[in-house]
Amino acid sequence: MSATPSSVLDDIVLPLEQRREGKVRISYALDGDRRVFITTDRLSAFDRVLACVPGKGRVLNELAWWWFEQLRDVVANHAVSVPHPNVLVARNASPLPIEVIVRRAITGVTTTSLWQRYAAGQRIIDGHVLPDGLRKNELLPEPLITPTTKAEAGGHDEPLSVADVAARGLVEPVLWDRVCAAALEVFARGSELAEQAGLVLADTKYEFGLGSDGELLLIDEVHTPDSSRYWEGSTYKARLAEGEEPESMDKEIVRRAYADLGYRGDGPAPTLAPEVWLAVAEGYQRAFTRLTGRRIAPDSTDIAGDIERALINSGLLLVDNRDGVFEGQV
Repeated sequence: MSATPSSVLDDIVLPLEQRREGKVRISYALDGDRRVFITTDRLSAFDRVLACVPGKGRVLNELAWWWFEQLRDVVANHAVSVPHPNVLVARNASPLPIEVIVRRAITGVTTTSLWQRYAAGQRIIDGHVLPDGLRKNELLPEPLITPTTKAEAGGHDEPLSVADVAARGLVEPVLWDRVCAAALEVFARGSELAEQAGLVLADTKYEFGLGSDGELLLIDEVHTPDSSRYWEGSTYKARLAEGEEPESMDKEIVRRAYADLGYRGDGPAPTLAPEVWLAVAEGYQRAFTRLTGRRIAPDSTDIAGDIERALINSGLLLVDNRDGVFEGQV
């Protein structure tokens, strides 16, 4: 059943129905209007998977669960339980075809980032009018919503304006208004809790969906170092004044390293020094600890096997004890 025991989780195959595989997560259908999501250690940037980072999946899943708990009074979400640090059981939802990006700072190294387009001379970006004289990594007067389409595998997300989403019929206007309002409320709570932890939440990505009963749900992940930029708050202003990059605790570390090598996502990715991947792993774990007050437990040397056993113990997988053969879900 399991692949060769490993302390890095790249893939897992389970005897469940309706397997779906994204860049980072693998999911399967469960009974009772639920799905099980397994967060791997894959790291994606420039809309492609570039490496596996030890411990990353555990950080993402446990931190997303922590945030889902903090945000339940703001907007409903799909999270139900965490039977293993890499595993989330969630309500079924039909995802909306839009990623909702909320930006508090003008930053980024990708071609679709706010800063790169501003530096190229654009002053109307995704429907927002920006003044002259902004500096890279400067905080904006108020958070901006800059939606994007969801690209197919191998493609690139397309930036949109808030008005484009309803105008193109991507999301019904009344529902889209609810999504935008919810996104700003979630971001406000996220910024508040990040500030309490001494961090700056510079921007983030949200995904929303509709439950089987039509309820609007926050889905996927929320405020993780994969979907957000986190900066060290204690040094942010001094580094901005000196024209230095903020201290990051997210995958911007990887984007900057590739950008320094002239790579923007097209063609074969160059090799990064091991120190870059170590910095990413340490940054993710530091963000987790600062926000939750807990240290992330180290992964075992058989993550896939541990996941299978946790699912069996949770009643989500059945096993014939006579020969150890998996039979499927409850």
